[in-house]
Amino acid sequence: MPSTNIMKRAVVCGLLLAMSLPASSLLAAKKNHKNEMTPESQKALKRGLEWLARKENQGPKGNWGSNDLGLVSMGALAFLADGHMPGRGRHGKVVDRALNFVLKNAKPSGLLNMSNQQRDMYNHGLATFVLGQAHGMTLGGRRSDDGKDLNTVLDKALKLIAATQCQDGGWAYNAQAQARGHDLSLAVMQAKALRSAVDSGLDVPPEVVQLAIKSVREHYTPHGVSRSASEEEQQRHPGAFTYGKGGGNATMAMASAGVVCMQEYGQYDDWRIGKSMELVTAKIKVVPAGNHNGKLPFDAYTLMYVGQALYQVGGKDWDEYYPILRDKVVAGQVLAANSPSVGGSWQAGGHVSGKPGALYGTAVACFVLAMPNRYLPILQEGRIKGLQEKFKKR
Repeated sequence: MPSTNIMKRAVVCGLLLAMSLPASSLLAAKKNHKNEMTPESQKALKRGLEWLARKENQGPKGNWGSNDLGLVSMGALAFLADGHMPGRGRHGKVVDRALNFVLKNAKPSGLLNMSNQQRDMYNHGLATFVLGQAHGMTLGGRRSDDGKDLNTVLDKALKLIAATQCQDGGWAYNAQAQARGHDLSLAVMQAKALRSAVDSGLDVPPEVVQLAIKSVREHYTPHGVSRSASEEEQQRHPGAFTYGKGGGNATMAMASAGVVCMQEYGQYDDWRIGKSMELVTAKIKVVPAGNHNGKLPFDAYTLMYVGQALYQVGGKDWDEYYPILRDKVVAGQVLAANSPSVGGSWQAGGHVSGKPGALYGTAVACFVLAMPNRYLPILQEGRIKGLQEKFKKR
């Protein structure tokens, strides 16, 4: 895992990335001829960030009243995705407070979770992913107000992901290596974290990634033919990535999560991606738009991975379906005229409600609306040259 020398190289990579941001934003603006952002989506993004930034919402601790470090990290990610840096600019203090809360509450083991053990690897994976993005955008020189260093916290967090990988390549809910991992929803969190580290110049053990790739592929389930059929035969049938390896829970969220995993690990030509995207894009078309009632087109967890899957696959899927998804997200936002206290927010749906639901829903919506900015290291475009080589076994 990352050593001191690797961390130094990562700072150099972060510097180059930070220096390139203005040019990247100009490039994004030029590419907006494909209708990636609209005046309405820009206004919705601004309203969402303003809701997250309100003092009564974020609170003095910077955690929006939540002890789920994953949710707090998502709050920070919403601002990073729109180019707001910690300690700088209009929303700099908001980002600073959120990252400070995460860093302060990192455990000596490297674990990023304050909630119960069943949320260990959910919160840890998501928080590590966001810290990796912050590292790449800020040169990694961030410290919490109690002296915890971003480089050190991220280093320990990545080592913990490698150490807790199960024998079959997946991860369990709690931060312990076991014989078998649990489900794809855990695996995708760690995939995001590992790729985030690589994008920031950090080393990740190739054997961890290779085993993870094998495990993710085992989550693919064809329809109308046995899972034990040859790959050639499976490709003749529809199918998608599923929650479990036995084929259960063929949801839009899991189809998208599997695509994201394959893309993050540089498996761009894996035939399972196209099969899963057929399911995803078909559902984007038919989901109803909200009526400024705070309802997202899909629950926040699903939306997060649908948006990323579209972006990473790119091409027709992104050009045709992102505008549909974007406009449905905008249509669900609560407007200030309806209720000043929640104006600008979205609710997460699913199993997260109340204040945490508003934090999660609004943060994910802002993240998705800000994707065309391409500020985040994870949103490099196209196939990343040399990524597959980095993930090959030594």
